[in-house]
Amino acid sequence: MLCIRTAVLDGIKTHAESSAGECCGFLFGYDANYTRNVTEVLAVANVTPGDKRRNFEIASKDYLNAEKYADQAHLQLLGVYHSHPEHSAFPSEYDRILALPDFSYIIVSVKSRLTDDVRSWRLTVGNFFEEEQIQITDSPYGL
Repeated sequence: MLCIRTAVLDGIKTHAESSAGECCGFLFGYDANYTRNVTEVLAVANVTPGDKRRNFEIASKDYLNAEKYADQAHLQLLGVYHSHPEHSAFPSEYDRILALPDFSYIIVSVKSRLTDDVRSWRLTVGNFFEEEQIQITDSPYGL
């Protein structure tokens, strides 16, 4: 399960709704009692050389900076979020190919510049995505 505060999720939705193409960013927090608690996010640039409306890519330096930030803030880098403009919140084959094991992947479906759906996914041992339940909370401590 992925637990996320309302304000943090609202920030992700705002980023997704204001982006011309696929937006992206990192999820930070901690694991406790089989629940991933997202406490912070960090938006980063989509550096894909292709169609930014259909794909996203995060620069290697941004991954390194995210790892450093997590260490300094005593947090874990839990995953990545990105948007699917005018498409569903289901991972594409491109998403699956680039996915890392143990990361959570929040996908925000944006239709007509408004959030339509939000889902989270994790890569299985068999290299397929499995949906991860999202629990939205107002507690700063997660579940």
